[in-house]
Amino acid sequence: MDKTGQPEQANPLPDFLGQLQINDQTSEPAYLQLQRQLNSLIDDGSLKPGSNLPSERVLAEALNVSRTTVKRCYDELRDKKRLSTHGRGGTVVQPPPGVVPMLGKLKGFTEEMREQGKSASTRVLEYEIVNERTIACIFQCPSAALFLRLVRLRLADKVPMTREVAWYNLTAAPELENWDTSGSIYAFLQEKCGITLAHAEQTIEAVMSTAEETAIFGFDGPGPCLLLKRHTYSATGQLIEYVEGTFRGDAYVYKLRLE
Repeated sequence: MDKTGQPEQANPLPDFLGQLQINDQTSEPAYLQLQRQLNSLIDDGSLKPGSNLPSERVLAEALNVSRTTVKRCYDELRDKKRLSTHGRGGTVVQPPPGVVPMLGKLKGFTEEMREQGKSASTRVLEYEIVNERTIACIFQCPSAALFLRLVRLRLADKVPMTREVAWYNLTAAPELENWDTSGSIYAFLQEKCGITLAHAEQTIEAVMSTAEETAIFGFDGPGPCLLLKRHTYSATGQLIEYVEGTFRGDAYVYKLRLE
């Protein structure tokens, strides 16, 4: 009995089960259908890291398939690090796979992800030409100077990894006003603006995600993140780029080599 005196009900089936459907009229094996659908729910955030999945028996009964079908699906998702088993905690959704880039070399996000065997993609959230006194001070430019302000969401294998706010010096690279935001901005600077980026100064600090970042990363509440601030200079020593990038702390680890 519960506190109201009513009979306790068995654990309710999770809402996402309504989005799972096994088609008997296709040649695709049932375990692959289930695996594909669970992957999709994880990727789109319907199943968040730490979410509990039903036991093999419960899911098999709910979908009217054999327990072997569910077991094979779960086993393969565990092998791919999408699921994990924690004793009595059952089967849970794993956090996104960690990224461990090496510090010490100036590289773009796309190159960083490629080195980790991941596919990088970008969503441009904001693109505007601005006049900001604080940013002008950072670049040591006149207060009336204009800058390209770019806000991007960077993803690895479709998983949001960082929300990045960047400013670019239009006095040094006026051609950036015509950049269509496709491809690497570093490549555009070199190929269209004749600017070679030589080095950067970067700081890293621990922060909690803002409300916007919490929503973007799919956190249940404010979560630990890494805030990277980078000043990137040309071969002539001119500051070209200033970036503030917030990386999700559950999937991003920096690796240092000390000698």
